[in-house]
Amino acid sequence: MKPVAETEHLDSFSIAISKKGHLMASNPPFSTSSSSSSSSRSSIAQLSNDHIISVLLLLPIESVLSFSMACRRFRSLASSDALWEPICRRDWGGGGAVDALVASFSPQERLRISWRRLYAQVSHLSSLSCRRLSCKSGAFPSPRASHSLAFVSDWLVLFGGGSEGGRHLDDTWIAYVGNGCNRALNWQHINSGIPSGRFGQTCTVLGNYLVLFGGISDNGDRLNDTWIGETFYEGQDMRIAWRLLDVNSVVPSPRGAHAACCVADCRMVVHGGIGLHGLRLNDTWILNLSDDFRSGRWHQINNVQSLPPPRSGHTLTWIGGTYMVLFGGRGSGYEVLNDVWLLDIGIANSEWKELKYELYGLPSEMPLPRVGHSATLVLGRKILVYGGEDSQRHRKDDFWVLDVGALPRFQTVGLKKSPRNFWKKLQVEGHHPLYRSFHGACTDKSGRYVYIFGGMVDSIIQPAEPSGLTFNAELHQIELLLQL
Repeated sequence: MKPVAETEHLDSFSIAISKKGHLMASNPPFSTSSSSSSSSRSSIAQLSNDHIISVLLLLPIESVLSFSMACRRFRSLASSDALWEPICRRDWGGGGAVDALVASFSPQERLRISWRRLYAQVSHLSSLSCRRLSCKSGAFPSPRASHSLAFVSDWLVLFGGGSEGGRHLDDTWIAYVGNGCNRALNWQHINSGIPSGRFGQTCTVLGNYLVLFGGISDNGDRLNDTWIGETFYEGQDMRIAWRLLDVNSVVPSPRGAHAACCVADCRMVVHGGIGLHGLRLNDTWILNLSDDFRSGRWHQINNVQSLPPPRSGHTLTWIGGTYMVLFGGRGSGYEVLNDVWLLDIGIANSEWKELKYELYGLPSEMPLPRVGHSATLVLGRKILVYGGEDSQRHRKDDFWVLDVGALPRFQTVGLKKSPRNFWKKLQVEGHHPLYRSFHGACTDKSGRYVYIFGGMVDSIIQPAEPSGLTFNAELHQIELLLQL
C-alpha cells in the first residue's frame, strides 16, 4: 500500500483533472484505500505527458514533488525541463522575469540550465555577491540620500534627494545597464522638465512610465503633487518627459518619507509618511491611472478593521496579484519597527493583516527594527531587505529575504503565526557595501540583480566634524548567486 501522503497527492491530481474538465475523479478526495489509489494511478496512466504536465501546473509544488514518487514514468516526467520551466514561469511572477533571466545567462550557461535545479537554488537562496560599479565618464551624480532610484527598460533612473548643506536636489540622471554584465556604467545628466527639488518622495515604475509622488521641499514643506515621467528611446539614448498629472480634488494629504508600490501596470498604492507638523500617518491611498497616463484618480482605502500603526521611512512592496507587504519604519513615538503587514486590495473591503512571526530560537531569526532600509522584490518572489538604521541611528549592512510564497496561503488559512523560516539572513561574497540608510534600490527585469545607490553611511570622524555621517554616491550591484 502507498503511504497516505502519496495517496492524497494522487487523489488531488485526479481532482485537478476534473477541474480542467478532462476527467471526473471517481474517488472521494484524500481516500487512503488501496483500491482508490490504484484506480487513481490507472486513470492517470492513460493520459499523455502533455496532459499530465498541464494538470501538474495546477498543483502546489509539494504535490508535484510527491507525485514524482508514484512510479518510474512519473518520476522521469516530474524531473523534466518540460515541466519545470513552466513551473518557474508560474511561481516567479510570469514569463517576463524568466525571459530576462535567461537573457542574462551566457551561451554556455543556457546550455547547462536544469530548470528543476534552478528552481531549487532560488527556493533555498543563501548567498549574494556584491560589487561596486565604476563610472566610465567624469560625470556622475553627487552624494545624496532619500532620493529615488528606478529601473526602466534596462536603464537606471535617479532623481532628487537631500545632500550636504541641506540642499534638496532636482536633477535626473540615467545609466544604461543592459543585461547586468557591465562593471562600469556611463551616467548621463538629462534635462527633462523636472519636478521641483525634494527628498523623501517615491518614484514607482508602471510599464514605461515613472510615477512620482510627494516629498519634502527645500523649505521643509510637505508636497502632494503627482508627476508622470514618460520615457522615450532612440537607439542607445533615453529621455524622460515629466508632466504634472491631472487628478481630481480628492488627493492624499501632503507628505514625505512615505512608502509606495505599483500594482500591475495601472495602479499605485501609497501608505503613511510624515505629514504636516511632523505628524506620522497611517492612511492608504490608491491611484488609478487612465487615458494613457494623462489622468488619474485617487481614492482612500476606508472601513478597514485593522491598520498598521502610523510610521515613516518604511517600505511597501508589491508581491503579485493584489497583495503587497509593508515592513518596518519609524512610529509616532520615534520607535523603530520591524513588524510585517500584508495588504490585499483585491477584495470588496481591502484588508490589512499583521503577520506575526513566532520566534523558535534566538531573535536573530528575523531582522532587527529599522527605518530607511530598502525592500525589493527579487527572483523567486522573495523580498530582499537591506540596510537601514535603528533608533540610535546605528546603520546596518545586512541582507535578509522574506519568503512571500506562503503569504497568500497564510491569508487564506488564517494562521495565527507566520510559518517558520519566514525570514532568512543571507551571506555576502565579494565587496561588501558600507553600513547605510536612506539609500535608493531597485531590481532589474529578471530579479537577479539589485542596484543600490547612495544613502547615509558611516565615516571616520574628523576632529572638526560633529558626527561620523556622510552622504554617499557609490553604486553597487547585488547578484543572487546561482550555480548553473
